[in-house]
Amino acid sequence: MVACATFQTGCGATSAASYERPAVSTPSVYRAGGEAFEMARESIAPHWWRGFRDTYLDALIERSIQGNPDLRIAVARVEEASAAIGQARAARLPTVSAGGNVTARGDRSPFSGNRQTTENYGAQTQLSWEIDTWGKLKKGVNARKAAYRAGEADWRAAYLTIVSQVATSYFLVRQFDEQLAIQQRSLDTAQSILRIYRNQLREGLVANTEVLRQEAEVNSIRRGVLDLQRQRDLGENALATLLGVPAGGLDVPVSPLTPTVRELDVPAGLPADLLRRRPDIVAAEYRVLEAYELVGQAELARLPSLSLTGNSSGGGSLASASLSALVKSLTFGIGPSVNIPLFDPGVKARIRTSKASARTREEEYRRTVILAFQEVEDALVNLSSRRAQKAELLAELKNLETVARQMRAQLRAGIVTQLEVLESERRLLSTNQSLLSTHQQILADTVTLYKAMGGGWDEDIVSQASL
Repeated sequence: MVACATFQTGCGATSAASYERPAVSTPSVYRAGGEAFEMARESIAPHWWRGFRDTYLDALIERSIQGNPDLRIAVARVEEASAAIGQARAARLPTVSAGGNVTARGDRSPFSGNRQTTENYGAQTQLSWEIDTWGKLKKGVNARKAAYRAGEADWRAAYLTIVSQVATSYFLVRQFDEQLAIQQRSLDTAQSILRIYRNQLREGLVANTEVLRQEAEVNSIRRGVLDLQRQRDLGENALATLLGVPAGGLDVPVSPLTPTVRELDVPAGLPADLLRRRPDIVAAEYRVLEAYELVGQAELARLPSLSLTGNSSGGGSLASASLSALVKSLTFGIGPSVNIPLFDPGVKARIRTSKASARTREEEYRRTVILAFQEVEDALVNLSSRRAQKAELLAELKNLETVARQMRAQLRAGIVTQLEVLESERRLLSTNQSLLSTHQQILADTVTLYKAMGGGWDEDIVSQASL
């Protein structure tokens, strides 16, 4: 009666609820995106970085995809998860084991004194097969498949991270190249001003403090050149590591940033698209699905399990052993066995543990989604602000260029001094430095936005995935 009651109770527990994506609040539009961003829904190109129109950057990214150690680790983890699926599937198959033994016994005749040895052999074969009546073992396979898909998404997340790091590191190196050229022009201007002050000092037109102040300015600019070169070398080392090359093993040719790398259009999309585009969100959801399957497997462990077991055995004297004799001596037996878990505290403990793990995975998923929305909004805010700053800088630069042209014309007419012209050019160079820095920040923010948007990866909704 107890067995029947357990069986019937277990049957009622087999109807598990269908998987549903954890509920999370998502905005309808991106606040910082603007109307054009909200309305468009075109997908991001998989190789979106090619929009920068820099073939050297494309080559660096391709090298990093092949050689980066973090990506190699992610690939190995995917292979490990794939092997785990095969291990889970093997639990649904029958197992057969075979064994044998040989015994020898020696006796001495009390009458003749002769020694007589008898050798015997035995052979056994065992069959065991748990029939997956309730789908408990299938739940384990499904959980492994979900873990595998999560590993694939982790690889894509690592892929996006490496691509973005290579791009932003490359932009910094190019910025340093252009800054060094601007800084060298600033140094030339400062040295020209210093020569004018020294001439005026000899003529008694200025005090020595003006010369010392300008010499300090020259020293400061030279120190800036040395620091820029240091930062460029460090950026080159960082790029080498991302490519899987020892630091110092990469020599990036000198080239300015502004004419080399063009700005990329802002990607389009809606907040709802983020749930299927972002690989870290997809990975987090697959881990929720994995935990859901493990909860089902733990609950099904309360049901009776049905197994088929069989064995065969045989043996005889080695002196008369032959194939026909072995077959004749074999005995076979096979039959079902039922295991009813009437009292097993471990089963209840596993259910509680798996449910707690599932709740943890759900909260991790929600946290991942919330952080993803923040990354997109932050990137949009930065891009919007820096593009507005760039517009102001361009207007300022245009005015300063006009002033510089007028000052040079006034110098030829003898209205202003060479010193005044050089001072105006120094301010012009400073504004160019700010414009360059803003351009680099816009490029980096664009890369951050593409990464935050999922980088062109479009994955099926997990609840509709075929497992």
